[in-house]
Amino acid sequence: MENGKLDAVDCKILEVLQRDGRISNVDLATEIGLSAPQCFRRVKALEERGVIQGYRALVRPEALGLEVTAFVSLSIEARAFARLTELERQIRDLPEVLELHRISGQSDYLAKVVARDLRSLGDLLTGRLMQIDGVCDVRSSIALNALKASSALPISP
Repeated sequence: MENGKLDAVDCKILEVLQRDGRISNVDLATEIGLSAPQCFRRVKALEERGVIQGYRALVRPEALGLEVTAFVSLSIEARAFARLTELERQIRDLPEVLELHRISGQSDYLAKVVARDLRSLGDLLTGRLMQIDGVCDVRSSIALNALKASSALPISP
């Protein structure tokens, strides 16, 4: 693990944990081909180095009544760039915003949002996002079907 690089064993651990974050250390060790204590030390080291950021439950949005997913591009007025940190915080703090990315191109940001229905999405866009001081343009694209939704990263040593 010199210079923070991942070796083949670390990569295999990450592949398995991305597939099943609740796997027991004993089962993980068996799958990787390590002893349980060695596997535990490796996982702890990956956590301490910040390679593994945490563990979460993946919840289906529909199970919570969130039927609409949209990708929203936002443009910011030139005068608002002086208070960008605050503006970004206001957008991030909206619970419907799952992801927020600063991007290049015609827009300044791209957000992935969820809503109960189209009316709720409209309320979010016009009633809250467009009301943030400095946001000058909001455009949305509604996802019709999720053909692939993964949080697993491609891993190679």
